[in-house]
Amino acid sequence: MSQNFDFVGSEDKPALIAFSTPEWLEAAKTALEELGYKVHTAATHSDFLMRFSQVRYQVVIVEELFGAHVPAENLTLKSLQTMPVGQRRHATVLLIGNDFQTFTPMEAFQNSVHAVINSSELFLLKQLIEKAVADNNAFLQSYRDVQARIIASGTRS
Repeated sequence: MSQNFDFVGSEDKPALIAFSTPEWLEAAKTALEELGYKVHTAATHSDFLMRFSQVRYQVVIVEELFGAHVPAENLTLKSLQTMPVGQRRHATVLLIGNDFQTFTPMEAFQNSVHAVINSSELFLLKQLIEKAVADNNAFLQSYRDVQARIIASGTRS
């Protein structure tokens, strides 16, 4: 089975989405494209994992029931939750579902994502993505500054 890959350039802002609900998929794709992201869509759990392992996605949005009848069956979400932080630190991960209260920190923490979004607020998705990415960047800024200083000091030796 051959797959067509959409190559990601150094100037691109890649995003990966995984949805079972077509309306939500279109809303997420539209919001990300309006924000300037190059959007890839995962069709299955294995497709998601293959894509995620090959590209350093800046934003990942997963539907709570992607490929599942109940959240516990969502293999994509389970894989992200058990993945070491070093393998997913580059991505801001958002989870969309019917039962979340948007941007509730404890719900996000319980699901090992950066933010949760209630599906009733998809009309605000563009702004919610911007906020989640900005919050994650602010949180990681000190880490990235130290990392850059370490790299810079290693090149001067």
